[in-house]
Amino acid sequence: MDRPKRILVADDEDSNRLLFKTMLTRLGYEVVEAANGKIAVEKARELSPEVILMDIRMPMMDGLEATRQLKNDAQLKLIPVVIISSLSEVKDRVHALDAGADDFMSKPVDRIELQARIRSLLKVKEYNDYLLHYQKQLETEVTHRTVQLKQALERNKLASLDTIFRLSQAAEYKDEDTGAHIMRIGFYAAAIARKMELNPGDSESLLYAAPMHDVGKIGIPDKILLKPAKLDPDEWETMKQHTTIGARLLRGSDFDVIQMAEVVALTHHEKWDGTGYPRGLQGDNIPKVGRIVAIADVFDALTTHRPYKEAFSYDKALTIIREMAPAHFDPQVTAAFFEIVDQILEIRKSNEDAKCRATMFRRAMGDA
Repeated sequence: MDRPKRILVADDEDSNRLLFKTMLTRLGYEVVEAANGKIAVEKARELSPEVILMDIRMPMMDGLEATRQLKNDAQLKLIPVVIISSLSEVKDRVHALDAGADDFMSKPVDRIELQARIRSLLKVKEYNDYLLHYQKQLETEVTHRTVQLKQALERNKLASLDTIFRLSQAAEYKDEDTGAHIMRIGFYAAAIARKMELNPGDSESLLYAAPMHDVGKIGIPDKILLKPAKLDPDEWETMKQHTTIGARLLRGSDFDVIQMAEVVALTHHEKWDGTGYPRGLQGDNIPKVGRIVAIADVFDALTTHRPYKEAFSYDKALTIIREMAPAHFDPQVTAAFFEIVDQILEIRKSNEDAKCRATMFRRAMGDA
């Protein structure tokens, strides 16, 4: 059974409270009493009445101040407040409305009028409660739908990235270490980009674009890719074509990561002094993402077994990079690389095949 509607009566006169309690109880309402504005605010917070009848002149806190506090409280502001006072001039009503009161009645109060006013305000309260409940339902539904949309976007993102990595790996599938290699390139490149303070969006894009740097090797014959010896001049010219093949494969995408990957594939073998390939670009004419991936690729290649060489130690690889740096690498990229060399080495040591893939996808989800 529903409880009776609760009316809070705030008046410092015992006789007035008794009068209101008698009238309201006979009308079927539950009555709560308060002897001043301070108590009225406290009981309103404790009991959440449906309507408040508020006298103006009370000790400790008058009715106008109590009304202001109630209307400034997010949990209580929808409770209708009726100012009931012996003051009846227009200015008194204006002061009551300025304080936030919903209605004004003059003493002595007529029982029939009081009943009509309370019924009217209860309907307003019920409607406001309905709107508030409906708003909360909408907010909950929007939050739920937003979470669902975010999860769907994350699934699509992961599916896209998974496809990217599988296709990148297909380009060099005969190399058993390729799966980890292509992902480590992404980790190195993103770390260097963050150190160089590229904007976060570009750093994240590079994390996923860099692994596609050698996708063009899918168009290079295995006899050249897997040759366990130095390539002859003709073979070397064929090998160099993997940059332009990769760029052609990636060209024309509307996806930012693929657009960046196209640039990376084409330019990651350009050298700072202009002696690189395929276009012989020099200095700042080489796109920054290509310059970053260039040093990441060389470091990982030096420390990884290949058909034509054994893996170098980390110390030897770093020594070689220092020797190559003036001609091969952007000085700012080189400086950033060596400033985070401990992080680079940790990436190299900790990211093997299975872990590397799992870590990449955790980062895609924002968990790593």
